[in-house]
Amino acid sequence: MRVVVGLSGGVDSSVAAHLLVEEGHEVIGLFMRNWNDESVTINNECPWIDDANDAMLVASHLGIPFQVMDLSAEYKVRIVDYMFAEYAAGRTPNPDVLCNREVKFDLFLDAALKLGADAVATGHYCRRTTDNQGIHHLMAGLDGNKDQSYFLCQLNQAQLGRALFPIGELEKPQVRAIAEQASLATADKKDSQGLCFIGKVRLPDFLQQQLAVKQGNIVEVPRNHAVFQRSDDSLEAASRPFDLSPDMGQVVGSHDGAHFFTVGQRKGLHVGGKPEPLFVIGTCVNSNTVYVGQGDHHPGLFRKVIPLETPHWVNPEPAIDPGTAAAFGLRIRYRQPLQTGKLIHAKDGNHYMEFDEPQRGVAAGQFAAWHGGAGMEEVVGSAVIAR
Repeated sequence: MRVVVGLSGGVDSSVAAHLLVEEGHEVIGLFMRNWNDESVTINNECPWIDDANDAMLVASHLGIPFQVMDLSAEYKVRIVDYMFAEYAAGRTPNPDVLCNREVKFDLFLDAALKLGADAVATGHYCRRTTDNQGIHHLMAGLDGNKDQSYFLCQLNQAQLGRALFPIGELEKPQVRAIAEQASLATADKKDSQGLCFIGKVRLPDFLQQQLAVKQGNIVEVPRNHAVFQRSDDSLEAASRPFDLSPDMGQVVGSHDGAHFFTVGQRKGLHVGGKPEPLFVIGTCVNSNTVYVGQGDHHPGLFRKVIPLETPHWVNPEPAIDPGTAAAFGLRIRYRQPLQTGKLIHAKDGNHYMEFDEPQRGVAAGQFAAWHGGAGMEEVVGSAVIAR
């Protein structure tokens, strides 16, 4: 096949390209330039240039064509503007999930198809299988420590049908060893830790480029407050956010903007002198208030029922009808061990996740995913956490 590989300048995509060449495919390397705002770089570092150079070295070594594709304008509209809007609204988006849905398997895929590609490949640690009915299944990578299927939980059948994940059957040490044996320039390169487009820039520094610094109060709410006592067992009531207000507790500090904080956060509060560490249990961007509680078992940190926005089914076959529920393996963040519980499609059309055990640090705007199949290895669907 003719396969266009998204060469990121890292070892994973480098090995993916190498394996495809070894299998005899016609391989083209394409580097996606997603961000070009030099005002948010630190110490004059520009990570994308280094990464592009590394990708070019790998392509040259493998003897495959290589080009850089500038997607920065589209990326700003689809990912960056969305991200700022979500944070400004007091929600916590996941740009890496959106990057895969909107860029790598949409804009990038379209560009690859224009080059006559049969498929696109990336260095994700996940797998794709196709059954006899032609349904594509998104499976977890065999390396449990590196599995990245969560980040692909918004892909559809058409996107999956064109996707190849050459390292999905490998563990990270094996990938490093293959890169070393193949003399790839990225063999010893460290994995990137930044967002999918701003590299080494810290998230708070990046957000302050557009979100104004605005001082507000940090209010500590005691764990025995009546607001944490639920009396209504209905799904809607159980999923309702705690109705926090500034008069519920004591002002213990100040902050630079409620939109810079998320539920479950500990760092960045700069409030000491408490018997137990303080954690964010809620934020309100309208009053610019950050609510905190002492200890990582504060009741304000935990929820058993989570309301979801409209679900997206990666595999449409297990979709459930209104008024029904089904057991799945549930996950509300990357690398979280799968939780037991069920997905509920209420009679009114709303969807909920109900967990067997309360979940800590649930943040609106993040993606919740559910797994099914043998060993719960398949990512069946996902949805944005509504509140």
